[in-house]
Amino acid sequence: MLMGTSIAMGLQSAALGASVSATSSQNAGAEQTVLPVPVAEDGLPDIETIITDDEFEEAVPPIAPSLDAELDGPLETIEDFERRMAAESINGSAETTEGSQPPLGDPALADGDLVEEIGDAPIRDAELIAPLPSLQSFEVAPVELAEDASDDEVVEIAYSVRIEGLEAADEDTGSALAAMFEDLSALEDGDGEAANVAQVAARLTEDSALLQRILASEGWYEASVTTRIDRSEDPTGQPLTAVLSVVSGERFVFSDIVINADPVVPADLITQNMALAVGEPIIAERVQGSEANIAVRLPENGYPFAAVGQRDILLDPDTKDGVYTLPIDVGPRSRFGAIETTGNLAFDAEHIAVLARFDRGDLYDSRDIDDLRQALVATGLFNTISVVPQRTGEPAGDGTEFATVLVEQDAGPPRTIAGSAGFGTGQGFRLEGSWTHRNLFPPEGALIANVVAGTQEQGAGLSFRRSNAGQRDRTLQVRAEALRSDFAAFEAFTGQLSALISYDSTPLWQKPLTYAYGIRLIGTNEQDFDFDLGELNRRTFFIGGLTGQVGVDRTDSLLDATRGFRVTALVEPEGSLQDGFTPYVRARIDASAYYSVTDSIVIAGRARLGTIQGIERFDLAPSRRFYAGGGGSVRGFGFQELGPKIELANLDFDPDNPDEGESPTFFRPIGGRSLNEVAAEVRYRFGNFGVVGFVDAGQVYEGTTPDFSNLRYGAGIGGRYYTNFGPLRFDVAIPLDRQPGESNIAVYVSIGQAF
Repeated sequence: MLMGTSIAMGLQSAALGASVSATSSQNAGAEQTVLPVPVAEDGLPDIETIITDDEFEEAVPPIAPSLDAELDGPLETIEDFERRMAAESINGSAETTEGSQPPLGDPALADGDLVEEIGDAPIRDAELIAPLPSLQSFEVAPVELAEDASDDEVVEIAYSVRIEGLEAADEDTGSALAAMFEDLSALEDGDGEAANVAQVAARLTEDSALLQRILASEGWYEASVTTRIDRSEDPTGQPLTAVLSVVSGERFVFSDIVINADPVVPADLITQNMALAVGEPIIAERVQGSEANIAVRLPENGYPFAAVGQRDILLDPDTKDGVYTLPIDVGPRSRFGAIETTGNLAFDAEHIAVLARFDRGDLYDSRDIDDLRQALVATGLFNTISVVPQRTGEPAGDGTEFATVLVEQDAGPPRTIAGSAGFGTGQGFRLEGSWTHRNLFPPEGALIANVVAGTQEQGAGLSFRRSNAGQRDRTLQVRAEALRSDFAAFEAFTGQLSALISYDSTPLWQKPLTYAYGIRLIGTNEQDFDFDLGELNRRTFFIGGLTGQVGVDRTDSLLDATRGFRVTALVEPEGSLQDGFTPYVRARIDASAYYSVTDSIVIAGRARLGTIQGIERFDLAPSRRFYAGGGGSVRGFGFQELGPKIELANLDFDPDNPDEGESPTFFRPIGGRSLNEVAAEVRYRFGNFGVVGFVDAGQVYEGTTPDFSNLRYGAGIGGRYYTNFGPLRFDVAIPLDRQPGESNIAVYVSIGQAF
């Protein structure tokens, strides 16, 4: 038994990489007894004779002649032997009679074949050959369950989990190994309940392997985890405690880092981006991250075809370190070549070149390829789009070669039907629908038809829009529209022709600097109060003008900013064309800022200033004057409700009706030539929902300079539901120090924050 044990221990040691001789050396110091063995002259051991050959022959009885003949004869074949044994068992057995059971192993039980490769099964049970009972006489006894058995009774085992010995490793890594284990643990996933002890043991075994994998990923390659289940002192033994006992051992570190790659330019391109160092622990996440970083940096620096190979880490259990080897095929250093395109095309390679931010001959940079791919996606014209480099072998000088940029297109449906809805006090309900063909005039020439149907606004328009018009992100739009407006401030029938070139942000592509410039012609028939006549009067205005706007955006989101600021300046030189030419300038500046107090709380502020210079208010069309109040202005007031007003008789008032609820007069805003607004919000978000508290202030003045006097305030609260395209907004506000004719409460519903 000692020899067998020694051999087994030696094999186990060899499997672990230890020396086999370590086991046999344990008995090296044991005392040994040597037995003397006599040797004859011929060199063989001299053994004492116990019995002579003659005495042995006399003691053995002689063999019968008949048996001696059988022994000397030839052996019969297996087939002959089986036939003979079968015949003897059937005919020669005195105990076997008709109707009795054949002997076990009889090969002729079923078919009478005496020689079979696989014999028939023996029939030993008389019941198997007895006739079956009739169905009438067959009785089935019902199975009765024990009285204490119940389908609803569920036996559960309660348990807790404890890890021993992980503290040192946890402290050494600086990461939460225990938390990582809890996220993946089968025991923790069971919430402390199991059907039986066997299930707890199975989970414990699974978690033991998990804990070893976690430790190995942090550099403890020789860590051991033992498990046990402890019972509590309660008579039931519950709750159980599943214990994982950890012995982490020594942490393995890098002894050498070897990169097998051809020379690159610059020479330290790979080493500078290798985030590993000799002497640091072998951590799987850092190894993978370092390799990924190299795979990214090489294409960003002129190596589009670089490929990171399979790493090799050779561990030494004696020195507790490892040699890391990484093969890299860097491929040729390349420059941008021609742009080619295939597939179901939305536009040609020439227009793709307009979107590209690189030129032929520029050193290849994968970030430019990603940028081009995003620009193509932003057009909205594709089901799928891919942009990949291809080798050409064409020399580009300086040891580089050209790489073709291949764009594979799959154009999607070009037509879109869209709709939007909103509500605001004083503005009523507003529905807008549009039909768009995004590529009716390639490349990216869209035709857009839209219809507005609201309680106080109705109209239709037709637009031509060319995106990326001769330059990346530049848009040309020509629009014709007809609109009827019936607001508290004015009623108007307006027709407009305009052309605009803009560089704007979109939900997919927010830009730090935007601009727009254009021209417009307006013809409008509007109702206005004539102070000379002392009554409302309709007048027709013809207006021609230019538009110029510049914006700076340093926020983190177009529709839901949480930090940064925005500033937009708008200047509109215009001229009134009726009764001669009267030039004037409309100017407005908007600014907003955002500050994150915590991850869930944001403070936001907004300010607006506006002025109209060079024209009297009466000579200015009511629709071109400044107004304040509403969801995008001063909340708590109706749309365009703030500013100078006139009091008019209410024609719907019936003085003879004692139940009349209408006021005998109403106040009509007449607009002004300057305005100022300020607003502040506190936004709190929890999950996909949010709550906003806000205070707004503002006023409109008859003069051309805003003087911040007689400010009106509104306050309220709002709810937000956050979607992937921006928040849905629902605000309720009231005016502070409400004046006659003003709203008691105002409600606003729209998409996006108020500012």
